[in-house]
Amino acid sequence: MSSSDALPSRRRLLAALPLLALAGCGFQLKGAASLQFESIALTGFAPRSPLEQELRAALQRSVAVKDAPAQAQVVFQALSEERLRRAVAFTASGQVRDIQLRSIFRYRAQTPAERELIPDSRIELIRELTLIERQALGKQQEADDLFREMQSDIVQQLLLRLSTVRV
Repeated sequence: MSSSDALPSRRRLLAALPLLALAGCGFQLKGAASLQFESIALTGFAPRSPLEQELRAALQRSVAVKDAPAQAQVVFQALSEERLRRAVAFTASGQVRDIQLRSIFRYRAQTPAERELIPDSRIELIRELTLIERQALGKQQEADDLFREMQSDIVQQLLLRLSTVRV
């Protein structure tokens, strides 16, 4: 075997080395949060709240979501939900250049007997959006997409926080 034949096999070995190291280090993709209770009731949300709908769908994959708080092990209460837009930068001619999108959600969790499981807590997410006058029509859609993304992030954070609850 000549040195020119060994070169491609060395390259393959060098290319596979990082994959072998990654497999051997215990790396594992983050799985779904496992909840330590069997049922939950969602209260305090506005009618037809998109956040409640997404949270309910995510919770139903692992626990029963009850309508009556007295029937559930955990009562999750939405205290407030806000979506805010604020201009943060302007051009020399006074037009808005950047806006800040904020999604703020306050909540708490307790048992039906009102034993506190998660105290009054808050999740606040912030995203920045640059406005370009030529692309004004698409920016409203982009802002809506960012708010939906923030909503999904809030649901994931809530699931992680609920996974720490012990009834």
